[in-house]
Amino acid sequence: MNVANVVNDLVGYENLKIVQNTEYFNFSLESVLLPRFCEIKKGNLKIMDLCTGNAPIPLILSTLTSSNIIGVEIQKEIYDLAVKSVGINNLQDRISLINMDARNIASEFNTDSFDLITCNPPYFKYVESSNINDNSVKSIARHEISITLEDIIKIGRKLLKNNGSLVIVHRTDRLSEIIKLMEDNNLAPKRMRFIYPKTGENSNLVLIDARKNGNVGLKVLPPLICHNEDGSYTEEVLNMFER
Repeated sequence: MNVANVVNDLVGYENLKIVQNTEYFNFSLESVLLPRFCEIKKGNLKIMDLCTGNAPIPLILSTLTSSNIIGVEIQKEIYDLAVKSVGINNLQDRISLINMDARNIASEFNTDSFDLITCNPPYFKYVESSNINDNSVKSIARHEISITLEDIIKIGRKLLKNNGSLVIVHRTDRLSEIIKLMEDNNLAPKRMRFIYPKTGENSNLVLIDARKNGNVGLKVLPPLICHNEDGSYTEEVLNMFER
């Protein structure tokens, strides 16, 4: 059974809408936390969001910078939602979308040409024995079927300018792998923030800002607690829902 597309408010962002389809998936909290973690420099920046989904990250970035943003999404069904999301907000002049395999995106642009690349990637490795969702759209979004962590980091190495940022959110249990891959590809982790579901629980996610050919020196920011004991969002998270 097909589920009709629905238009929702983009959390607390006044006058921003996002088009979703519950048969696929809804955008996650990480898609709000990641753009707010980015250090946005002044000036006309070149920004790309990989695995853009229905474009929550480009939409939020558009409230933080006047620079143009490119979103890349491999799945046609989700790309179509992104196009509608950008259109309904009249942001076609600032957000452009590309429907292609992100592993090929590096050949479409000049080396050393982007200031910022963001990505909320699939979190789980894929092997033949993986327990994946029967819905192919969901399985590609969650598992490294179409793109891997290493692919994303190599794209950053090629397309980022010197000292440009690759900003990702990922599972904390893959942190040692993430750092090794970054260092092997001339990306120096410079800022990191651990995300916790609640106080007293283990971190499940981490935000990382790595700079191409950056100097050694890592700053670990204060922990980000997402929920109060009653399950409601903490004040800090609620503040990220605002422009």
